Amino acid sequence: MTTPAWTPEPPAAEPAEVRRRHAANRVAWNEAAQRYSEGLPEAIAELRAGRSSVHPVERAALGDLAPWCRRAIHLQCASGRDTLSLLLEGAQEVVGVDISEVQVANARATAAAIGAPARFHHCDVLDTPHSLDGTADLVYTGRGALCWIHDLAAWAHVVARLLRPGGVVSVFDDHPAGWLFDQDAAEPVASGVDYFGHAESNVGWPTTYIGELDVPPSTKHERLWPIGDVVQALIDAGLTITRLEERPDEYWTVFPAMPEELRRRIPMTFLLHARRPA
Repeated sequence: MTTPAWTPEPPAAEPAEVRRRHAANRVAWNEAAQRYSEGLPEAIAELRAGRSSVHPVERAALGDLAPWCRRAIHLQCASGRDTLSLLLEGAQEVVGVDISEVQVANARATAAAIGAPARFHHCDVLDTPHSLDGTADLVYTGRGALCWIHDLAAWAHVVARLLRPGGVVSVFDDHPAGWLFDQDAAEPVASGVDYFGHAESNVGWPTTYIGELDVPPSTKHERLWPIGDVVQALIDAGLTITRLEERPDEYWTVFPAMPEELRRRIPMTFLLHARRPA
């Protein structure tokens, strides 16, 4: 299996359904965290060697964090390698939040191994502790994060409440146009996905991402968020958009069978910055 088969489902309309889907995703991410756990020695070695996993697109847009970023909060931080890389980019301290307790345990172990000024919270991103409100110079997220959120307005309000006045959120994530094409095809072939209202359930993980796991895969739930919805959610939360780029750059191979010259004709990622007014 390369790409899990998906089943369309209505977008989550009620808070209880949002929570149900997020809870199912927690179970699936605990399973996927097996691969992250196996990679901890490599992650620790890379961080000790000063090698950041922050993507070059993000680095070019954010610049040196040292002059302005006292605290960076990473939402949906997985096992923390990207979170801890923000220290290498100049942040004075970092905080990570993730729904998977296995990922958070990995992140804490990694931070302890390198003696990093970092804290990690295990919770649904929508329940990010209010003790962090107004403390972030940078809220950092993306790299496959938004598709797991089933209430974008609630997510945007979390982002807004975490930021200090003048603070910035940086989102570098998959471009939603990628959902419109068959991921296993060697050329652009329509997937049949509805760009404006697609939600799905699926079982298992792409083997190109996780490989074969030794546990029965759980059902997980994803949502396509058009870029306009992401932008408007942040505006509605009181933030000011300062950057929006659609890019051919990848951070993972979405279309493994497609030649690079064809892939680069499709927007693969987008970069979005928004600021809390001073």
